[in-house]
Amino acid sequence: MDFGKCDYRTLRWRLRYRMTSQSMLFLLFFSHIVSGQIRYSIPEEMKKGSIIGNVALDLGIDMQRLRSGLARIVTGESIQYTELKTDKGTLVVNERIDREQLCGDLTPCSFSFDLILENPMELHHVTVEVLDINDNSPSFHQHEMQLTIGESAAPGARFVLPTANDPDVGINGLQDYNLSPNENFILKKHLNSDGRKYAEMVLEKPLDRERYPSLSLKLIAVDGGTPQKSGTVNIDITVLDINDNSPVFNQSVYKANVMENAAKGTYIITVNASDADSGSNGLIYYSISKMQGSIDSLFEINQTTGVIFLSGQVDYEKAKKYEIRIEATDQGALTDSSKVIVEVIDVNDNPPVINVISFTNPVTEDSPSGTTIGIINVKDLDSGDNGQVNCRIERTAPFKITSNLRHYYTLVTDTALDRETVSEYNITVVATDAGMPPLSTKRSFHLKVSDVNDNAPVFSQGVYNAFIAENNSPGVSLLTVRGQDPDENQNARMSYILEDANIGASPVSEYVSINAETGVIHAVRSFDYEQIKQLVFGVKAQDGGSPPLSSNVTVKILIQDQNDNPPQVLYPVQTGGSLVAEMVPRSADVGYLVTKVVAVDVDSGQNDWLSYKLQKATDRALFEVGLQNGEIRTIRQVTDKDAVKQRLTVIVEDNGQPSRSATVIVNVAVADSFPEVLSEFTDFTHDKEYNDNLTFYLVLALAVVSFLFITCLVVIISVKIYRWRQSRILYHSNLPVIPYYPPRYSDTLGTGTLQHVYNYEVCRTTDSRKSDCKFGRAGSQNVLIMDPSSTGTMQRIQSEKSILDEPDSPLEVSSLLFPD
Repeated sequence: MDFGKCDYRTLRWRLRYRMTSQSMLFLLFFSHIVSGQIRYSIPEEMKKGSIIGNVALDLGIDMQRLRSGLARIVTGESIQYTELKTDKGTLVVNERIDREQLCGDLTPCSFSFDLILENPMELHHVTVEVLDINDNSPSFHQHEMQLTIGESAAPGARFVLPTANDPDVGINGLQDYNLSPNENFILKKHLNSDGRKYAEMVLEKPLDRERYPSLSLKLIAVDGGTPQKSGTVNIDITVLDINDNSPVFNQSVYKANVMENAAKGTYIITVNASDADSGSNGLIYYSISKMQGSIDSLFEINQTTGVIFLSGQVDYEKAKKYEIRIEATDQGALTDSSKVIVEVIDVNDNPPVINVISFTNPVTEDSPSGTTIGIINVKDLDSGDNGQVNCRIERTAPFKITSNLRHYYTLVTDTALDRETVSEYNITVVATDAGMPPLSTKRSFHLKVSDVNDNAPVFSQGVYNAFIAENNSPGVSLLTVRGQDPDENQNARMSYILEDANIGASPVSEYVSINAETGVIHAVRSFDYEQIKQLVFGVKAQDGGSPPLSSNVTVKILIQDQNDNPPQVLYPVQTGGSLVAEMVPRSADVGYLVTKVVAVDVDSGQNDWLSYKLQKATDRALFEVGLQNGEIRTIRQVTDKDAVKQRLTVIVEDNGQPSRSATVIVNVAVADSFPEVLSEFTDFTHDKEYNDNLTFYLVLALAVVSFLFITCLVVIISVKIYRWRQSRILYHSNLPVIPYYPPRYSDTLGTGTLQHVYNYEVCRTTDSRKSDCKFGRAGSQNVLIMDPSSTGTMQRIQSEKSILDEPDSPLEVSSLLFPD
């Protein structure tokens, strides 16, 4: 196609039409990823911002898709010649494009890049062909050339002329050489195998030094551009005398190879030329043509031996072969030329280059396996196996790298991620080529894993236990529950809540409260061990995630007893109106059990361990109290000299710190007969109650006593005899009889006292802690109840009613209580 005769737009559409069949085949192969391929042609040196084409229109991409897909250009090169205007869908020139700098003498000249869209991923291959314009003139490496030619040079002698260089290509490149008109030389033009043109000057008519000792010619190189441009070199010829044979190379073309990493001085090849002349005219000197630009900086030749060696550094990526023109010159300045073609062998001297296209950071820990993390582009400037690249991830990591397109790799998750196990990763991608030895490049990616609420709070203990003494102050701190949540930020922020529950009939919130942020549990009120001994409730820890997660724990608050209750005396009962007295016969022996003080303490533990002590006594030498069991016994034989009326004060103490106590008064009557007891206890109870009616009451009392005495004399004598016999039996027994009044003596349906009062006899051993209560023992006990407000004293007589013949038959004992 003649590009010079059509405008840019027409040229673009024609090229697009020609590429249609090739693009369709490419699209069918990559239909699952690649959406299209397009090719543009533009002239070089276009201004920055010039429109290359509308890729959105040409590829059929909607403008909205272009923006939402984050369309961008990926070249992998350091210079980005084009720019994509996503708002218009056009491709414009971003940097100055110099075809000669971009491609040199290669033709056609083009550069390619990829247009990538995401969500879903699309890849469009765009090729831009750069058309040459005639912006360079042919030029010679030097402006003058000196030739020395003997006049004996025969017609047909050839002289190599400088080669012009034109960076332009095609019609704009070097097209022809012209030699200024002269009589002796004509210009002969040649074409190299690579398409380059060069010229030789051929002697057509022998020189005559006497006529023309020197000649001055011009060699003009012209291109085919419009307007046409040219370059000139001056040829100055000095005519020498007689040297009629020129050197001749034994080969017209020499071929050699060199590794691109070969060191300076590496041997390349040896050229050889011969001259038929003898003597000094036959001496040949070799040289590299100076008309080949930078070739002489890479290669050198020994001028006498013709050995060519490397003097610089060759690079396969810059030039794959070099053509060196060698000249052989004899003493008569006759020359011959030959060509040496040096091919550069590629070595693996370029490591792969990794370019990051996209990288997502951070990634959530609940991302499914196969989630794309990043896209990279990997290229290697070497060729063959040296340019084949394999990518992998260094060290074990939950990621893998895949490739669906040449030079493009996708970094994806291989398994599910867990931020609580690993919160961040350093992913190292290693790209290794297939050269020998292989070269590799590493690229590290720092990836953070963002948290999701996938862990519920966990308490450090399965059950929390705490102790608190009763009678605590409201608001006191009991304990702290603490939960741990491996999540972070809001997902790990916990609040503590009391579980709805009842303790007894009241909600748990009436007993304790919890700080929602710190987990400190406080007492809402004071606790009483005697009412409640422990609190068991649940606490829930809930995090701040969405949705929130929670866990429960059981809390036990054990209330510890304090010594806040004094002992309570159950027996003997202290009454305000009547006086209870225990009778001890004067015949009682040592260790006689008078009675037993019974007390309890509602506290627990050592606070309810009770001890009994005799605080006061009418005669301390007569009675003693058991420290542990509270039994009052005689410690010596009762005598007639002992007072009938004995008053004992017993103190009951618990074992608390500090200890608490209670006092009980026990009245004991030492007498063998009721009248004696009555007289003594009457005086004891009424010492301070005499008044003006004393005489009347005394007369009345005497009358009553006399009547009773006469009436009961026989009965008293019988009882006396019986008690004497019974006492003898009790003295020989280790199980004394103890009168005992049960604590539940009131009748709630009456006026506060039982309608009938009973006296229970309890049989206990000396060690009361190991004794059992037994009823039906053969024995009796006398208890006197005195009423200080009555004018007379009545006697309760307890007697045995019947004794069964059987030894195991229970003995019924009745007690008579005299009311007021």
